[in-house]
Amino acid sequence: MKKSIGLFIIISLLSACGGKQISIPKPPTYLRLNLPSHTYKLFSDACPYEFEIPEIYTVRGVTEEGSPTCHKDIELGPLNGVMNFSYIKMENPLADYINFAINKVDEHKVKATAIEDYSIIRPDDKVYGTFFELQGDVASPFQFYLTDSTSRFVSGVVYLNAVPKYDSLKPSLEYLKVDLIHFMETFKWK
Repeated sequence: MKKSIGLFIIISLLSACGGKQISIPKPPTYLRLNLPSHTYKLFSDACPYEFEIPEIYTVRGVTEEGSPTCHKDIELGPLNGVMNFSYIKMENPLADYINFAINKVDEHKVKATAIEDYSIIRPDDKVYGTFFELQGDVASPFQFYLTDSTSRFVSGVVYLNAVPKYDSLKPSLEYLKVDLIHFMETFKWK
């Protein structure tokens, strides 16, 4: 009798375990971004430049010692980041400013898997510069500088408020790159 009850319990337990799927854990995924289409607006104020930025971005003025400057922080809206944009009236040779901008890019060589640069040459608007795309797990995926080559120089550095994981940020970076290229194509000196 004890053997029959034991056999019945074992068969009941085995039959109760059957028919269920074994769940297999899925690898981690990242949220999909639903970003709006690229629409732009002109930004112009008292500073000696103007450009077009996406409507979803916000330009904030930067003050130094209580007075406004032509430095700007451009908040990148749903991309959760900022572009620090600096304006400099050149007092030193142009090479000093270009070398400084390139040295800032070089600081990321340790983490970058590739650095691509694109020249900007628009003689009709007197806009010359270089756009740097840093690939890999870097703190700043995009940097650039623009100049009129004689007296004015601007530079920009993009920072995202996220852990720099290139694979997961790639869709956001591709979206942002389109906006930055448009920014550089529409940048003009006043």
